[in-house]
Amino acid sequence: MDAIETMRAIPKKHDFFIGIDSDGCVFDTMEVKQKECFCPNFIRCFGFQAASKYAREVWEFVNLYSKTRGCNRFLAVARALELIAERPEFAARHIPVPPMTDMRAWIKVENKLGNPTLKALVNAKPTPELKNLLAWSEAVNADIARTVHDVPPFPGFREAAEAARKQADIIVVSQTPFEALDREWKENKIDDLVDFIAGQECGTKAEHLQYSAVGKYAPDHILMIGDAPGDCKAAQKNGVLFFPIVPGCEEQSWRDFLNTGLPRFFAGTFAGEYQTKLLADFDRALPELPPWKK
Repeated sequence: MDAIETMRAIPKKHDFFIGIDSDGCVFDTMEVKQKECFCPNFIRCFGFQAASKYAREVWEFVNLYSKTRGCNRFLAVARALELIAERPEFAARHIPVPPMTDMRAWIKVENKLGNPTLKALVNAKPTPELKNLLAWSEAVNADIARTVHDVPPFPGFREAAEAARKQADIIVVSQTPFEALDREWKENKIDDLVDFIAGQECGTKAEHLQYSAVGKYAPDHILMIGDAPGDCKAAQKNGVLFFPIVPGCEEQSWRDFLNTGLPRFFAGTFAGEYQTKLLADFDRALPELPPWKK
């Protein structure tokens, strides 16, 4: 059974459905993963050592401190290289910025952007560019496995999930590889709070919602919870509701969800004025323009 059929086959036990992102939403892992695992390997594999300060600034902006926060890792590489190509510091140091033509062609047509599909592409087209991209991604995964341990869920998540589970079916909706998700949720003994864990191997977040919930539940009975604009876009693409876990205010966000958002969701009063205010506050939380362009 492929990923689509697996998600479609998730049993419906309640009339409500909640999809929850993982990194930065349930776990405070975004900073350690991006700063200690993704970014150092990005600098090393793409040859930005001579301008590491600026490469790090770009990578962290793309993945932590802007509206592209939480995007798929390969989309992040594409965006980071675009911004690096615009920065004079790299040209001044005669640092070449790879065009990544093969990668850009791949991300335009592939909806399961992960190591399995990249490995298949490398086997079919073993260019130096694609092999380096795969080496970077595998190095990131290895560093995450070595580095990211003993990170508990944000305070307030467990109570909120336990309350939600009484009336809602819940799955993880993430662009993190399944291996890491499975390990982190089991390590913290919270995997029993969800019915399914969907990682990057299952497609995009929008597809996770589409195949596991749309058509099985009423649109106003489907809720996505996330900390990134991409989570919001996944919800909007499917015409369902969204509750933001605001970066920097995660604990308060989970309290607000438990005390206000969840009761409204179950009562049918989430859409409208309440949802509009949530989206406006969330939009202000992350900038679109890099600080070096201001």
